[in-house]
Amino acid sequence: MSIVVNLDVVMAQRKMKLKELSAAVGISMTNLSLLKTGKARGIRFNTLNAICEVLECQPGDILEYRPNSQ
Repeated sequence: MSIVVNLDVVMAQRKMKLKELSAAVGISMTNLSLLKTGKARGIRFNTLNAICEVLECQPGDILEYRPNSQ
């Protein structure tokens, strides 16, 4: 099982930089960067909610499930 984070794609579509999203959501750039690169171990629902609100998207736009290739 693999969860892929497409935050960078959604941010590019909205023409929003990490610094802008960080300020709008109230999350450190370091934590957003970890999420954006897929290195975060988890995300709180209130954080996901805030990101979706700012980017005007759905959670499924940011998080994607891809089954492992076998």
